[in-house]
Amino acid sequence: MSDEEPKKNGVRPSETNIQTAAQNGGQKNDVTSFLLDGATSQSPTIAPELEVQRQVASNRTRSLEERLEAFEDIMDSEIGDTPLTRARNVEREVGLRQLFLKFEGNTPTGTQKDRIAFAQVLDALRRGYDSITVATCGNYGAAISLAASLGGLECVIYIPEKYHTNRIKEIADYGARIERVPGDYEGAVAFSRRAAEDYGHYDANAGGANTALQLRAYGEIAYEIYDDLRDAPAVVALPVSNGTTLAGVYRGFVSLYRRGKTSRMPRIVAGSAFRKNPIVQAFIKNTPTCEDLEPGRIRETAVNEPLINWHAIDGDYALEAIRSTGGWASFATDRSMMEYARRVRDKEGLNILPASTAGLISIIDMHLKQPLPNDRYVAILTGRKT
Repeated sequence: MSDEEPKKNGVRPSETNIQTAAQNGGQKNDVTSFLLDGATSQSPTIAPELEVQRQVASNRTRSLEERLEAFEDIMDSEIGDTPLTRARNVEREVGLRQLFLKFEGNTPTGTQKDRIAFAQVLDALRRGYDSITVATCGNYGAAISLAASLGGLECVIYIPEKYHTNRIKEIADYGARIERVPGDYEGAVAFSRRAAEDYGHYDANAGGANTALQLRAYGEIAYEIYDDLRDAPAVVALPVSNGTTLAGVYRGFVSLYRRGKTSRMPRIVAGSAFRKNPIVQAFIKNTPTCEDLEPGRIRETAVNEPLINWHAIDGDYALEAIRSTGGWASFATDRSMMEYARRVRDKEGLNILPASTAGLISIIDMHLKQPLPNDRYVAILTGRKT
C-alpha cells in the first residue's frame, strides 16, 4: 500500500490488513467468547464544570500550550484520589484487623486503566501526535478512547475478532475507530504496534518505551495510600494480569521509602485466575522469571477474563516486586471471586468486578492458613461493576 493512500478519520482503511505475527502463540479459544469485563463509566463521565477545558483540549486549532493546560486541568480533577475505606464488616467475618479497600472503580471509565490512559494521551499531545492506538479486550480501550476524545486525538482500537466485550459500544461512542483482527490479545498488540510504526500513531500499548510512564502513573496509587495512612501498610495486595499495576504500586512505595516518607516497605501480594497467569505461576513454581503459558490451554470466562494471560508483559517487574518485599502470590477460582464480590457488595457497599477481588482473596486465604499479625492491610480493587 502506498504511503499516499488516503485516510478516513485520520486512519488508513486497510490497516486491518497489516500482515504481522497476529497469531502470536495461537488463539485461546476456538469458540466465540462472550466476555463480561463489566466495568462501567461514570455518568456523566467528566464533570460538567470541565466543559470549557474539554472544548479547549480537543480543539486542534488552539495552541498546544492551551490544549495541554486544559487537558492537565481535566486530569487533576478526574484522575486519582480514589477512596480508601476500612472494611470493618469483612474484618469481623475473617478475624483480620485493619483491612482497607482501595477502590479504583471510582474513575471516569470505572477502572485503574484511566490512570495510564490519561498519562499516555498527555504524553502523545506533548510529543505532537494527532492519533493514538492500543490493543484491548475492553477496559483499557474504553479508557484510551475517552482520554483521546478529550485530548482531540484520533484513536484506533484493536480488538481480537472473537472477543465480544460490553465496552465496544462505549469505545465507539467516544469516537474511536475499532479494528477487529484475528488471533488473541497478544496478536492484537502486534497489529497495533505495527500500525503505530506504519502510520505514525502514538503507541499506547503496555511494555516497551511506555513502561516507565505507566509505572509512574500507577505509582500514584502508592502515594495516595500513604496520604491516607501516613505510612506504608504491612501488605498491599492486587489482582494481576500483565503485572503493570502491581509493579507501578511497588515502584511508588520504593520512592516513598527511599525518601524517608515511610518506615517500611509493604509486602506486595498478587492474586490471579487459577493456573492462568504467568506471574503467579512463576512465584508458585519458584522459577527465576515468568514463563509463557501454553495459549491453547487458556480459557476465558465471564469472571476471569480481566486477569488471564499466557504472556505477562510486565510480569518480571511484578515478580521482582513480590519477591523483594517478602510478599506472596496465589490463585483464586471463579467461584471464590464471585463469592467475595458479593461479600464486598453486601458488607461494604462496593459493587466491584469479581476479578478485582483476587488480591483480597490472597490476603484472606493466607490469614486463614496462618494468622497474620495485627497491622494494616490494603487490598486494591481495580474495577466497578454495574
